[in-house]
Amino acid sequence: MVDSIDDMFDTMYEEEGIGLAANQVGIDINLFVIDISHTDDSEFPRIFINGKITSSDGESIFSEGCLSIPQVSLEVTRPERIIFKYQDVEEKWHEEEFDGLLARAIQHEIDHLNGVLIIDLVSEMQRARVNKEVKKIKKDSLAKLKQHPITKGFVL
Repeated sequence: MVDSIDDMFDTMYEEEGIGLAANQVGIDINLFVIDISHTDDSEFPRIFINGKITSSDGESIFSEGCLSIPQVSLEVTRPERIIFKYQDVEEKWHEEEFDGLLARAIQHEIDHLNGVLIIDLVSEMQRARVNKEVKKIKKDSLAKLKQHPITKGFVL
C-alpha cells in the first residue's frame, strides 16, 4: 500500500492538485491524500484512511477545481468546519477538527470516494455552463491532436 500512496502523491503533484482520492487512480480503497503545505507552512502531506465526517458547522462558498474535470472551477458551498475521524497508515484512529482549506479538501476527497463530483453540487445553470466548457475543451484538444498526431506508442 505504501507504494500506491507514494504514487498517489506523485500523481497529485504532477497534476498540481492538493488532494487525490484512491478511486481517482483506480485503487478500490477508502483512502485519500492531501497536501496544502504550499498555502500554509504549518501543514504537511497527509494520508487519510477509512475517514468519516462525524460533525460539521458553518458554511462557506469557495471556488473549487478538480483533477477529474480539468480546467473547470465552480463555486461550491460546504461546511466551514468538520470533525473528521480517520485512520493513519499504522491503522491508528484519530478524530480531529478541521477548518478552512483543509476541511474543504477533505470534504472534496470524501465526495470522490462516494462518487460525487463538484459538478453534482452546483445548480443546473452552473452544470450546463460546465458541460459547455467541457465540450469546448474536448474540441480544442482534438484540434491540437489533429495538428500534432501521435506517431508512436499507444492511444488508450
